[in-house]
Amino acid sequence: MKIDILTLFPEMCEAVLSSSIIGRARKNGLVEINCVNIRDFAGNKHNKVDDTPYGGGMGMVMAADPIYNAYKSLCAEGEEKPFLIYLTPQGKVFDQKTAIEFSNIKHIVLLCGHYEGIDERVIEEIVDCEVSIGDFVLTGGELPALTVADAVCRMLPGVLSDSVCFTEESHYSGLLEYPQYTKPAEWHGKTVPEVLLSGHHLNIEKWRHQKALEVTLKKRPDLIEKSELSNKDLKYIVDLKNKKHDI
Repeated sequence: MKIDILTLFPEMCEAVLSSSIIGRARKNGLVEINCVNIRDFAGNKHNKVDDTPYGGGMGMVMAADPIYNAYKSLCAEGEEKPFLIYLTPQGKVFDQKTAIEFSNIKHIVLLCGHYEGIDERVIEEIVDCEVSIGDFVLTGGELPALTVADAVCRMLPGVLSDSVCFTEESHYSGLLEYPQYTKPAEWHGKTVPEVLLSGHHLNIEKWRHQKALEVTLKKRPDLIEKSELSNKDLKYIVDLKNKKHDI
């Protein structure tokens, strides 16, 4: 998979994407990530990429040409048109399902806006999808782009040691993750649940699934309504709500 990030701050993105799991994945050739500086395509003496908005108002707006030229340079590198994602508060809220969908695309481009946004005409011309990481506003699209890149890369084969590393995590199945414990077995008077020390894998799996249901009901009940649960799980949820089980 190839990911290109169109940004005014490539060094900011590189600092994050060169570290930890994603950094190793890049070094091992599991994913290609390039940070492209939009200023390199400004086409003027001072690499100016913004201007005042028509109609007046505060702030500056990123001009269409530098963004378009940067994007076209990426199109020229491959046979297929890349899928361009614009990071914006106006976009669809990014979630795990979307991360999985994006991970199946061969080449994606993440466009980072700045200032008061970018010229609407270039959005209409080249953007395939608008994505937000939440209902709040940041100073630029770099942090959202890094979030999307990280979440997508983790889904790629070989990036994590085993697919179980992400299939049992929060949101992958529609539920939040069960509680985790490590050594020592007792800490500050609190002990690890006995079932996790039993070595009985079926009982451990059952306990973890039930705890995932409990945690989701307690912290994110909205996810319960969206999840495709079995009749057995639904009965367990009803029992939890009726306080037949402790949450």
